[in-house]
Amino acid sequence: MTYKIKISEEAKLDLEDAYQWYESQINQLGSEFIRVVDKNLASIQKNPFAYPIIYNNVRRKLLPRFPYGLFYIIQENLIFVFACFHVKRDPQQWKRRL
Repeated sequence: MTYKIKISEEAKLDLEDAYQWYESQINQLGSEFIRVVDKNLASIQKNPFAYPIIYNNVRRKLLPRFPYGLFYIIQENLIFVFACFHVKRDPQQWKRRL
Protein backbone atom coordinates (compact mmCIF):
# COMPACT_ATOMS: atom_id res chain seq x y z
CA MET A 1 0.00 0.00 0.00
CA THR A 2 1.20 3.48 -0.83
CA TYR A 3 0.75 6.02 1.93
CA LYS A 4 0.38 9.74 1.43
CA ILE A 5 1.77 12.15 4.04
CA LYS A 6 -0.18 15.20 5.16
CA ILE A 7 1.46 17.66 7.53
CA SER A 8 -0.82 19.84 9.64
CA GLU A 9 -0.38 23.60 9.72
CA GLU A 10 0.60 23.38 13.39
CA ALA A 11 3.30 20.81 12.58
CA LYS A 12 4.58 23.06 9.79
CA LEU A 13 4.89 25.87 12.35
CA ASP A 14 6.74 23.48 14.70
CA LEU A 15 9.19 22.70 11.90
CA GLU A 16 9.64 26.36 11.01
CA ASP A 17 10.29 27.31 14.66
CA ALA A 18 12.87 24.54 15.08
CA TYR A 19 14.52 25.46 11.77
CA GLN A 20 14.79 29.11 12.80
CA TRP A 21 16.19 28.25 16.23
CA TYR A 22 18.84 25.87 14.86
CA GLU A 23 19.76 28.28 12.09
CA SER A 24 20.28 31.04 14.68
CA GLN A 25 22.67 28.78 16.61
CA ILE A 26 24.93 27.61 13.78
CA ASN A 27 24.79 28.52 10.09
CA GLN A 28 23.24 25.65 8.06
CA LEU A 29 22.19 23.68 11.15
CA GLY A 30 18.56 24.56 10.43
CA SER A 31 18.97 23.19 6.92
CA GLU A 32 20.46 20.00 8.35
CA PHE A 33 17.46 19.70 10.68
CA ILE A 34 15.08 19.91 7.70
CA ARG A 35 17.13 17.29 5.79
CA VAL A 36 16.84 14.93 8.77
CA VAL A 37 13.07 15.58 8.97
CA ASP A 38 12.64 14.89 5.23
CA LYS A 39 14.65 11.66 5.46
CA ASN A 40 12.57 10.49 8.42
CA LEU A 41 9.28 11.40 6.76
CA ALA A 42 10.35 9.19 3.84
CA SER A 43 11.11 6.41 6.32
CA ILE A 44 7.67 6.79 7.90
CA GLN A 45 6.05 6.74 4.47
CA LYS A 46 7.80 3.48 3.55
CA ASN A 47 6.89 1.69 6.76
CA PRO A 48 4.52 3.69 8.98
CA PHE A 49 3.87 0.77 11.35
CA ALA A 50 7.57 0.43 12.25
CA TYR A 51 7.40 3.11 14.93
CA PRO A 52 5.81 2.68 18.34
CA ILE A 53 2.37 3.71 19.42
CA ILE A 54 2.87 6.06 22.37
CA TYR A 55 -0.70 7.13 23.08
CA ASN A 56 -3.98 5.73 21.73
CA ASN A 57 -3.26 5.48 17.98
CA VAL A 58 -0.47 8.11 17.94
CA ARG A 59 2.94 6.97 16.73
CA ARG A 60 6.26 8.75 17.18
CA LYS A 61 9.42 8.66 15.09
CA LEU A 62 12.39 10.07 16.99
CA LEU A 63 14.83 12.09 14.90
CA PRO A 64 18.49 11.14 15.00
CA ARG A 65 20.90 13.91 16.05
CA PHE A 66 18.09 16.26 17.10
CA PRO A 67 15.93 15.89 20.24
CA TYR A 68 12.65 15.97 18.32
CA GLY A 69 9.95 13.51 17.42
CA LEU A 70 7.47 13.39 14.55
CA PHE A 71 4.01 12.55 15.90
CA TYR A 72 1.55 10.99 13.48
CA ILE A 73 -1.63 9.00 13.02
CA ILE A 74 -2.32 6.47 10.27
CA GLN A 75 -5.78 6.76 8.70
CA GLU A 76 -6.34 4.25 5.88
CA ASN A 77 -3.70 5.26 3.28
CA LEU A 78 -2.95 8.65 4.89
CA ILE A 79 -0.20 9.46 7.39
CA PHE A 80 -1.23 12.60 9.25
CA VAL A 81 1.71 14.34 10.94
CA PHE A 82 0.24 16.66 13.55
CA ALA A 83 3.33 17.68 15.54
CA CYS A 84 7.11 17.91 15.56
CA PHE A 85 7.95 18.43 19.22
CA HIS A 86 11.07 18.58 21.31
CA VAL A 87 11.01 15.36 23.33
CA LYS A 88 11.47 17.24 26.62
CA ARG A 89 8.28 19.28 26.11
CA ASP A 90 5.18 18.59 28.12
CA PRO A 91 3.30 15.80 26.30
CA GLN A 92 0.01 17.48 27.12
CA GLN A 93 0.87 20.09 24.47
CA TRP A 94 0.80 17.63 21.57
CA LYS A 95 -2.12 15.71 23.06
CA ARG A 96 -4.24 18.86 22.84
CA ARG A 97 -3.86 18.71 19.05
CA LEU A 98 -5.71 15.42 18.77
